[in-house]
Amino acid sequence: MDMETLRVEGRALIDRNCFMTLGTANADGEPWASPVYYVADGYTTFYWISSPEATQVRNIAARPQVGIVVFNSQQAPGSDEAVYMSATACELTGDELDRGLQIYLDKAPFSRGPEVFRPSGRYRAYRATVTEHFMLCPQASSEPCPEHGRVSDHRMAVSL
Repeated sequence: MDMETLRVEGRALIDRNCFMTLGTANADGEPWASPVYYVADGYTTFYWISSPEATQVRNIAARPQVGIVVFNSQQAPGSDEAVYMSATACELTGDELDRGLQIYLDKAPFSRGPEVFRPSGRYRAYRATVTEHFMLCPQASSEPCPEHGRVSDHRMAVSL
């Protein structure tokens, strides 16, 4: 499988899903994984809504570096349909909040207005900006990978 095929598969996976696993860590490095509903703006910007008291939000305030996985949870074992991402996350404020809410509310199945996501409301809007995308190398894990020299499953950087 060539890089262009991986790129197409990665984009399609992000396009047809709406939940991502968001991996965060607190100031002490203790990990936390959260499934969150997302709206993607392209393949490098992801928006979601959370309570400001949520563990992942408190973790992002202390350590903005996050990991993200979007995957097909209905796939057969060994199918490897996943996009792994390194990103930086933040709460949206000011003009960024207005733009983020416009993108999110245009696609999300919510009937609430944007006021519920502003500082006086119950929820906040967040954004993750992807710095790197990865997918599993398509080489069978039982054979040495000629490009990467590994026998086990391993990730390779892709540009989506």
